[in-house]
Amino acid sequence: MTLSYDRTLYPEIEPYETGMLDVGEGHSLYYERVGTPGAKPAVFLHGGPGGGMAPSHRRQWDPALYDVLLFDQRGCGKSLPFAAIENNDTWRIVEDIERLREMCRHETWQVFGGSWGATLALAYAEKYPERTSDLVLRGVFLARRQEKGWLYRYGASEIMAEQWDKFSGHIPEAERSDLVRAYYARLTSDDEATRLAAAKQWSLWEGSVATLLPNEGLMEEFADPSKAVPFARICARFFLEDFFLEESQLLNDAHKLKGIPGIIVQGRHDICTPPGAAWALKKAWPEVDLRIVHDAGHSASEPGIIDGLVRATDELAGKAP
Repeated sequence: MTLSYDRTLYPEIEPYETGMLDVGEGHSLYYERVGTPGAKPAVFLHGGPGGGMAPSHRRQWDPALYDVLLFDQRGCGKSLPFAAIENNDTWRIVEDIERLREMCRHETWQVFGGSWGATLALAYAEKYPERTSDLVLRGVFLARRQEKGWLYRYGASEIMAEQWDKFSGHIPEAERSDLVRAYYARLTSDDEATRLAAAKQWSLWEGSVATLLPNEGLMEEFADPSKAVPFARICARFFLEDFFLEESQLLNDAHKLKGIPGIIVQGRHDICTPPGAAWALKKAWPEVDLRIVHDAGHSASEPGIIDGLVRATDELAGKAP
């Protein structure tokens, strides 16, 4: 069966507003707003932890129907301080999202996130269900023990075997029983060369599991120190701290999502965040519409994922198919 997709990203768009929001504790967040002021509100949560925004992220909504806020999370992108891990955790970011909503004076808004962004979206919606009009999730990651182990102990390593050897091979054999801890030690080293080398290998491993087919352009982006350093440092810290969540906390609290419309767009061949998490969430939150893309992996840039996300935002804005 050949699958085809007719929905693509909306045309390139520039923000109608940009700024920095001081959220305290030494952190200031870069944000931008796109679309039509006064239209359906939405917030975009990027991946990582430690990723950042890109211009393509602005294009997942019809700008005539949405008023979208996008921001770089603590330590990411243009937010300051760069690559900071101090005062940076899941629940602080959840409160940052709420501060941004208050800044925009929205009563409620659509919460849109993929991968770590989906984790964060669930954490926010479970704490502030009354502020969440609807959810759009991609590549669900629930931060459970089994999902963390899949990515950094055993699982993805069997599928991306050559890339795993490069990633694990950067660490001496004696330390490989806990790769996250070993990498974190290097990512926080006083030696810049040590930090950069570890950041590159961590980021390239993440890049290798992001797409169904190899993507050289994406791998070059992941190797860029300006992106690799904050991504690797912050990501390793969050993994080391179990994402500041109790085991299965997001799944156990999924009952708080009752009554909130939601759509999950999930790649069948997602090596980074396998479909088991999305299915577990669907069982805990029966109202959500789980849409499996059978010829896609993890990345939001894959044709089937783009098609699914754009259709989701259109539908939730009441736009006819």
